[in-house]
Amino acid sequence: MDIDSIRTARQAIAPYVPVTPLLAATALSGPSPLLLKCESMNPTRSFKVRGAFNSLRRFVASHPDPSARPPVVTASAGNHGRGMAYAAERLGVALTVFTPATAPRAKRDAIRRHGATLDDASPDYDTTEARAREFARASGGVYISPYNHPDVIAGAGTVALEIVEQCPDVGVVVVPIGGGGLASGIGVALRAMKPGCRLVAVEAAASTPFTVSLAHGRLTTIEPGPTLADGLAGNPEAESMTFPLVQQVVDEVVVVSEAELRDAMRALALEERMIVEGAAAVALAAVLSHHISPVLSASSVEPATDRPTVVVLTGANIDLDVWADVVREPRP
Repeated sequence: MDIDSIRTARQAIAPYVPVTPLLAATALSGPSPLLLKCESMNPTRSFKVRGAFNSLRRFVASHPDPSARPPVVTASAGNHGRGMAYAAERLGVALTVFTPATAPRAKRDAIRRHGATLDDASPDYDTTEARAREFARASGGVYISPYNHPDVIAGAGTVALEIVEQCPDVGVVVVPIGGGGLASGIGVALRAMKPGCRLVAVEAAASTPFTVSLAHGRLTTIEPGPTLADGLAGNPEAESMTFPLVQQVVDEVVVVSEAELRDAMRALALEERMIVEGAAAVALAAVLSHHISPVLSASSVEPATDRPTVVVLTGANIDLDVWADVVREPRP
């Protein structure tokens, strides 16, 4: 994985995926400017559409005859599945998506609407992924992981290319981390383009496979609990390429509580009039709850308050009744 593959991915997805806005969050900013990279405004309301188009474009190029093209199979907590279904509809690819039964209806309904076959019978994400991989083996399909695939990671890394162009003096980029594909892709791009920029990845306290695995120096299975950040819950598959990439390119992994991510969702609704899902809110929660160390200036130990922090808002695919309940919660 390198910067050239990410730049190539950007060219491949450009006809399908627009550049997303980078907006100033003035009401939420502290000593340093705070900017929001609004991947929630992508066509499928999630950054996952980037990796979906990049991987399926490569797949179609390697199987040019539609009549001989094998079906594609993927697993998803919801957003990757929706992105893949959207891309498959436009590129003429037969697709089966496996999601947990608990995936938000907004995500599952969209997958069906784009014409993919949906299997949402699994009780949790880890089971979903195992069943999808087995189905692909048994049916002769091609399995495309939502995070452990070089084309998916390269597609996710295109977010960083846009951030650097939109904010050349960025000091910190903060991203949610579930399987690690987004953090890996953004990290590879930042190391090549902005080596002085810090990358912070954020987990929900209910599911911390990277925090635990980094402490152990190897991928370590955890038992995920229930979380509003459903898109982040679960374990990366064994030998996932994202773990060594995260070790190399992520400066810090921090953890936020359910209360903190709910507060962040509420703050975005009240101050910025934005809808985001729980998985997207963890990055902002880490900033608002002061879990991230400030960027230091080059000449002193004082914070470099002129260097902006960019928070990647990864998606907005939340059932509206769930979102409304969070926003209505009274402040303590």
